Amino acid sequence: MDAGSLPIVEAIVDNGEMEIPDFKIGNEDSWFVEWRGMYDGDENISKIDSGVSLVIPKFISRSRSGWYVDPDPLHNLSRRLIFPTVTLVIISLFIHAIEPWLLDKQVISNSFAGSVSLGPLDYPRLLLYSFPLFLMPLFFRTIANFRDMSRQNKIIRKEIEAPDISIIEGDTHIKTHILSYPESYEPIRARIQVGVAVPERDSVLDILGRREDSQPSPGMSTRLPGKRFATVDDEGIGVGEATPMQLSTKRSVILEPFRIMASGDWRGIDSTTEAFELSFPTKMWPGTIYSSLIAIHWELIVEFYDDSGEVIKWVKPLTVGHSKESIQISEAPVRSGRAELSNY
Repeated sequence: MDAGSLPIVEAIVDNGEMEIPDFKIGNEDSWFVEWRGMYDGDENISKIDSGVSLVIPKFISRSRSGWYVDPDPLHNLSRRLIFPTVTLVIISLFIHAIEPWLLDKQVISNSFAGSVSLGPLDYPRLLLYSFPLFLMPLFFRTIANFRDMSRQNKIIRKEIEAPDISIIEGDTHIKTHILSYPESYEPIRARIQVGVAVPERDSVLDILGRREDSQPSPGMSTRLPGKRFATVDDEGIGVGEATPMQLSTKRSVILEPFRIMASGDWRGIDSTTEAFELSFPTKMWPGTIYSSLIAIHWELIVEFYDDSGEVIKWVKPLTVGHSKESIQISEAPVRSGRAELSNY
């Protein structure tokens, strides 16, 4: 998608008594998010009734808080196999199409060419070798989906106790102390990450002058059916599936990626008896802010080994204060919209 060709959503909001510095993440030739004071000539911009607060919206709190797992690694293997396997099938069909010429020039032998009869139909011999390889991505994806659903069911059924974590915020880091955690778990590492949540769909359509029952704006899908609680489906703009197969009747246990996100460095946890520091992302980001268009969300990620030796992560929302200076990030750190490709 060519971000620079999409319409810019711009609105006036009243931030009340909250002091929020000007910030801009990205640039207008690509993806960008900007918060600034009003200039002369801004009177023609639409004004929306959008609350601005530090209270985490419901659609974020229910999808970005608690225990989560990463998608099965087979999802990535499946995606990497799609291109070579499709290419192999196309080459097989092409060779079959020019088979008579290849036989005439003695490039291939009769044992390699020809067809095989299966029932009432004949199939190219070469395609019988390549087609099973073509099905491998689908086979791996099916296995990964079943394994993902099994892990999600296991976590939801166990109702795992939440860890007790104390947090003291500094200017460039937070001081963290894990006071308690499930008995059979072992902490591995932790980090801070911050991202821009998707804007609320109704606000975007209203500002662009579009109705819900008409053609959506470029870059937006039609409203997706109410099949599950998720950031992009329930409240957001609806840009397609973000996670692999998940349980339809319960909350997702696979953490959805932010489209724009930055993170601090991982910090290994050698001991939980002492507090340790976690650094903010290298470039300065705005503090916590929630509105219908712009939502900057901070969170703490702590990874554990569970009782079966698999990695499970605890996600805890953070409230981070704003700097007093304006913030400019020239290039938005855009991530894949797919959980298995977003490099958590």
